[in-house]
Amino acid sequence: MEKIYLFYMVMGFCLGSILFAYEIPRMVKHVDIRQISEDGNPGTFNAFAAAGVGWGILVLLAELLKGFFPVYLCSKRAGQDSLLFAGVLAAPVFGHAFSIFHKGKGGKGIAVSFGVLLGLLPWWTPVLTLAGFYIFFSLAVPVKSHLKRSIITFGCFGVASLFPQWEFSVRMGILLLCMVVVYKHVEAARELEFADKKKWRIQ
Repeated sequence: MEKIYLFYMVMGFCLGSILFAYEIPRMVKHVDIRQISEDGNPGTFNAFAAAGVGWGILVLLAELLKGFFPVYLCSKRAGQDSLLFAGVLAAPVFGHAFSIFHKGKGGKGIAVSFGVLLGLLPWWTPVLTLAGFYIFFSLAVPVKSHLKRSIITFGCFGVASLFPQWEFSVRMGILLLCMVVVYKHVEAARELEFADKKKWRIQ
């Protein structure tokens, strides 16, 4: 049984490492979104901006599915009881954030995280909880900075995952993916701050 979980971990990491938000605009529009976007992130939002709505939707679906399939298939085949399932949940996000096809560099992991949580269907609670935090910090208590909003959202989601009503393996997997997403956003915020300081020094 352990081999099944390990198989889906490897599958998830490899699928996660395919940066569709980079590959699809590169193939159809011949652009490198890491070069033309303001933050250099190979993410879904930048794919919409670079390739248009139609191709952007395709990117979004691909990013969701690469997180969905390993989790959904593993859940159906081996179940969620083993702690190794936490690794299956986190693997696509790790792959996306530290892509083996791009020398360990990747995106921030928001879309693929939603895909991972959709892989838990028909259990809707985790994905709706994450979506609820995003809506709350976008509308009820708006955080204007996208980077800060994502850091707060995934930070709160990680804390919420610690409550014992969820399967332990799922809680640990969610905590791991939240740590990766928060780390990538904090890293991006620091890079942006450094770039701003450098810009002011030049001026």
